[in-house]
Amino acid sequence: MLPWRTVAFKEIVSHSAFGPRFSGDLYSESGNVATLRQTDIGEHGEISYSSMPLAIIDEDRFCNHFLLPGDLVISRSGAGVGTTAVFKNYHRPVLPGAFLIRFRFNANACPDFYRYYFNSSVGRPVILSVARGAAQPNINISNVELINVPLPPRRVQDSIVEILSAYDDLIENNRRRIALLEQAVRMLYREWFVRFRFPGHEHVKIIDGIPEGWERRTFDSVCEAVGGGTPSTAKPEFWDDGDIPWYTPTDITRNSCLALLDSNTKITEAGLRGSSAKMLPSGTVLMTSRASVGFFGIIDGPSCTNQGFISILPKDPRSRMYLLYNLMDRVEEIRSHAGGATYKEISKGKFKALPVVIPDMSLSREFDQHASDLHEQVRTLHTMNKKLAQARDLLLPRLMNGKIVV
Repeated sequence: MLPWRTVAFKEIVSHSAFGPRFSGDLYSESGNVATLRQTDIGEHGEISYSSMPLAIIDEDRFCNHFLLPGDLVISRSGAGVGTTAVFKNYHRPVLPGAFLIRFRFNANACPDFYRYYFNSSVGRPVILSVARGAAQPNINISNVELINVPLPPRRVQDSIVEILSAYDDLIENNRRRIALLEQAVRMLYREWFVRFRFPGHEHVKIIDGIPEGWERRTFDSVCEAVGGGTPSTAKPEFWDDGDIPWYTPTDITRNSCLALLDSNTKITEAGLRGSSAKMLPSGTVLMTSRASVGFFGIIDGPSCTNQGFISILPKDPRSRMYLLYNLMDRVEEIRSHAGGATYKEISKGKFKALPVVIPDMSLSREFDQHASDLHEQVRTLHTMNKKLAQARDLLLPRLMNGKIVV
């Protein structure tokens, strides 16, 4: 086996550049160019191509800035500084945003090897070591190009990528299955409760715009809306060694499905008692109500939240999935009720006053059974993905430092 060399990053880079700046006025659904932002890159370097916004761009002006397959992009600032992704391909031109750095490699370097390296527990401290700034850490091209990185033979790089990508392929396949399952429930909801093509609809009259036997009510009459709270950060006993899941909106916005298996932050029993946070039972529906309004999840076990949520406890548990998908189908309406100058927020009062059509109870329960069965499949796949990611992340540093020979 040839020894691994250590080289300055610039020795394997043929081209580097910051993403270009352009006016936000150029964003448009009819745009000709897609733009890759920091928020389109997941914590493990996965790119969400579907979320990239479009912009109307003069392609000749920016022709030297478009991403090519194999380009490595690194987030240069903010909470995700140093997060690294590799652009694969897209059906239209793609520009990296101004808060990304693009690197193009020589033939002796595999882009995906360095994506795994910089996102691993081995490489991430290396790239963060050149971040500057207390309030807003950031990195720049010159600093990154001077860091030392391993340079195994190209054959070894490719073999390591092949091993790790097998895990990622399984994870991505499960993600697609999850998306299809949740889409199936959304389609069933719209078929039954928006288009009114539910089982037996041929024999039901429409009265005042809704099927006979259905009711117009408000959320206040069909569920309990619960707020959250934050224990004082000045009291370590509220946080240290805590084991109670405590959700923040980021736990939902960064989650890939409705199943919420665990929170990033935990609090103690003392923190729960010493704050306005409320313990919520397993299966509670969480809706973000502040800043990022209208994101949803279902908690997997007893948990609590901060103030950024309205937690929804149906008075009839068998209507849970109907109420969830009713709200998910009305996100823009919900956001239209959010007020606030600094950030948008929908109050519990306004939420409770929202109208909701309640279908025949037997139909609601039939939908709940269908949706719950599919959600359980989602939960199983999501759990599997967590375990695959853990196995990959345990293996990754041992591959990256050469302890496992390939």
